[in-house]
Amino acid sequence: MEALTRPLAKLGKGTVDALSGIGYAAMLLVESLHLAILGWRIGQPLRLRAVFEQMRQVGVDALPIVCLLAFTVGIMLGIQFVSALGEFGAQSQVVIAVAKSVTREFGALITAILVAGRSGSALAARIGSMTVSQEVDALAVIGIDPVRYLVAPALIAMLVMLPLLTIFADAVAIFGAALYSAPALDVTPTAYMLQTMSLLTPGDLGQGISKSIVFALLITLIGVSTGFSVTGGAEGVGRATTRAVVLSICWIIIADMIFSFFLNR
Repeated sequence: MEALTRPLAKLGKGTVDALSGIGYAAMLLVESLHLAILGWRIGQPLRLRAVFEQMRQVGVDALPIVCLLAFTVGIMLGIQFVSALGEFGAQSQVVIAVAKSVTREFGALITAILVAGRSGSALAARIGSMTVSQEVDALAVIGIDPVRYLVAPALIAMLVMLPLLTIFADAVAIFGAALYSAPALDVTPTAYMLQTMSLLTPGDLGQGISKSIVFALLITLIGVSTGFSVTGGAEGVGRATTRAVVLSICWIIIADMIFSFFLNR
């Protein structure tokens, strides 16, 4: 009997832990937005300097690697679409296929995964280290709200910079595809880019940007909630960092699937 109930107990405990984690992340979201907007009324104003610092770390510092990966993905899509559509004599459709694939899907997804591995892990490690060293408790003791000090700047910065990074990644990826595909289509890269601009619609860009906003929320909330729940010293910080990255990527892919299902029906 015990062999039968033990797996059920583990399943129940895992379900309860997952629901409590979602509830905790939702609480952090509501509290951080409240403090960001109305914190000045209760003596807890949002520090703009901290927001700009987070924006630099999340966005500006990540720009080179985002450009490199987006350029590579653009060339890869150009290679695949030229080869695949060429088998059906539809090479003229490469432009629209690449443009919509990048703006609707790959730009936001690749950027979010990169930021999750880079900035999400950094959030979890930073807050986790402060938690195990009791610095978070010290902030509360001296009258500084830890959510306002640690979470709100990161959330605002992520909500601003991830959509901007996504737009930049879209442009670089399409440019990379143009460099490879234009000779195969017997057009100039400039003509390729102009045709892409004429074929894209605001809905294509809006789909990728809306995804990036949701991804920004997921990355930030998973990173900070994981950091606040760290136990076990330095080893716990390492586990939390790994957990934050894995959970962020998993939830990003799940959210992307849900978005794609409903937005492309």
